[in-house]
Amino acid sequence: MKKITLSVVILSYNTKEVLRNCLRSLNEVKNEVGFEVIIPDNGSGDGSPEMVELEFPWVTKVIKIGKNLGFAAGNNYAKPFIKGKYVLFLNPDTLIHKNTLKETVKYMESNKSVGALTCKLLLPNGELDKDARRSFITPWVALIHIYLKLDRIFPKSKLFAKYWYGYLSPDLIHEVDALQGAFFLTRKVILDSVGWFDEAFFLDGEDLDLCWRIKGKGWKIMYYPKVSITHFKGLSKGKVESRSRKEMPLSVRLKYRMAGVNSMELFYRKHLWNKYPFLFNVFVLSGINLIKVLRFMRTLLLG
Repeated sequence: MKKITLSVVILSYNTKEVLRNCLRSLNEVKNEVGFEVIIPDNGSGDGSPEMVELEFPWVTKVIKIGKNLGFAAGNNYAKPFIKGKYVLFLNPDTLIHKNTLKETVKYMESNKSVGALTCKLLLPNGELDKDARRSFITPWVALIHIYLKLDRIFPKSKLFAKYWYGYLSPDLIHEVDALQGAFFLTRKVILDSVGWFDEAFFLDGEDLDLCWRIKGKGWKIMYYPKVSITHFKGLSKGKVESRSRKEMPLSVRLKYRMAGVNSMELFYRKHLWNKYPFLFNVFVLSGINLIKVLRFMRTLLLG
């Protein structure tokens, strides 16, 4: 029996076809590092769990949760089954490239101060998924990235392009504030020490929150672009033709559309509220609530 070094956790929710391709890509690199695959399923109705059990009997565990708990709670279901020293949270809408698992685990082994790491995330057209490396959303970053969008005008400015680290080469290994949950490699001992994902986050923001807590323990968060994956961005969140937004009940559409801005408010209240004066906090929350109103109205009117 091979030694399990890495536990790969792939949260599934109605992603049957992309999940199949993701698992095929993992199977092609199965000799690079001893890994297990654990798939918590958030109540898929497309036969995803059954497909995995039938076509990929080497998958260690399929956890049939029975309902959609969101990203944080769904991934946390894997916790009792983890055997690896390292844990990789991997989106089903990804393809693993040759040497990616081997080299990222090797980097973690050689750099004991690193608490979490991501590789280069490439979109299908070969461009970088900018969300692979991110700064925390402080009031200044929110102003220039969300409201004024100055990083689109000055994409390489150190002052205005902080959120996506546009002023640093995407081919440079460097420390960052936060990673994207599509490829999030960390150590099990760290997850146990910080409490895994905060289940108050339904969708979006949970990866930022986890990185904040990991950095708070003194660990480094690294962007390691020497290897890569392909990320079919959005497909793991249900943005597929067979389940278009128009086919979803309004309540479901609203839940997904509002998740990101709700997470923004939760993150601010949890980590930044005590860092600023009360009146400034009121100003920030007013801006967040404005976004909520605009998203709510847009969803009602446009779907």
